[in-house]
Amino acid sequence: MKNLDGLYSWLCSFINLERGLGGKPASAAGEHFRLDRMRTLAELAGRPEQSAPVIHAAGSKGKGSLTAMIASILEEGGIKTARFQSPHVNDWRERISRGNGFFPETVYLGAGAELALIYEIFCQKHRKLGEPTFFELVTLLFFLCARLDKCQAMVIETGLGGRLDATNIVDPAVSVITLIEKEHTEYLGNTLAAIAGEKAGIIKEGRPLISAAQKDEVLLVLRKTAENREAPFLYLPEQLWAEDVHVEKSGTRFNLRFQNNGTITGLYVPIPGTFQAENAALAAAVFLTAGFGVESPRNETGFITKPAAACKEVIRRGLAAVSLPARFERLEIKETGQEIILDGAHTPESISRCAGTFFHLYGKGFLIFGCAKDKDAFAMAELLLPCFSRCFITGTGKFRAGDPAAVYQAFLAA
Repeated sequence: MKNLDGLYSWLCSFINLERGLGGKPASAAGEHFRLDRMRTLAELAGRPEQSAPVIHAAGSKGKGSLTAMIASILEEGGIKTARFQSPHVNDWRERISRGNGFFPETVYLGAGAELALIYEIFCQKHRKLGEPTFFELVTLLFFLCARLDKCQAMVIETGLGGRLDATNIVDPAVSVITLIEKEHTEYLGNTLAAIAGEKAGIIKEGRPLISAAQKDEVLLVLRKTAENREAPFLYLPEQLWAEDVHVEKSGTRFNLRFQNNGTITGLYVPIPGTFQAENAALAAAVFLTAGFGVESPRNETGFITKPAAACKEVIRRGLAAVSLPARFERLEIKETGQEIILDGAHTPESISRCAGTFFHLYGKGFLIFGCAKDKDAFAMAELLLPCFSRCFITGTGKFRAGDPAAVYQAFLAA
């Protein structure tokens, strides 16, 4: 592990559940989703997850955008912030980053050397707990990087679910849950209520919970869990929402309005989509609850309902500085001037929003589409077909198995 490629190659030598279970039944995942192993690794490392306050995010869609926005706002507020998200698009360091950029290479390599020593000790003393997974080791590497770089805050999204996710060893200052819909049903359950129960596993005793707008059955689970754990619950639609939203090719402009009629005006995030304004409202709510030195009147949940002008400006600058690949990312072919939009939407709700944004900005275009075997290709095809004049079905590469022939048939049947 003398360089970044060597470190990543070592991490990739461990089982990676993002690739699936290789044909094994979902029940076989139990041995890999073990918080006792993750806690043991963290204890051997000296509990680096406790080195700075944590904001912990779960949900079906929007976690990447949300964590990027929160980290960017905190950085603009002078808070040195580490950001953990998955998967990556171009560079594995996207999983483990500082604000809108990467850590210095020395931080990754220093933390990697520390991780290798911890793994050796683990193998000597705790082999009975089973082999750590790729995700567990990457999660611990993130905590080590944040501690080594003396970060003042950590913004972390779950990998899958919440209750048994490797990130759920943290004791967050704030927990936040984005839109929940049916996903990973083989692991999380076949109903929205069951999936919400897994996501609600990140709610901690006495720690504030913030939720995006949810369907009734999801909201019921979140409210009940928060009540049982005496966690102050802030439901975003009751406190703060985006209005005057204007979607452009370069991004989204909007204002935020508080329940008490206060506003934060002139906001912009460089990612197109009305849903990005909703994500921004959630990110602002997290910042206004976590505080991090912001002194303003708060309500019973700890939420700042009347932020000072300086606080509003931090939110404004932070949202404008957000950088995130493959979220309606616009590329241009220089020779022809044609534009290509890259997006990782993979659930019916996110596909609907992405396709709607594309049609609003460009009208009907050409679609190149591929998805993993476990996705609902037919449901996505029904949403995509009306927005495009021609559709091309492709494979998904080697990382996640796809079935282009089955996807093609789904598009023919839709």
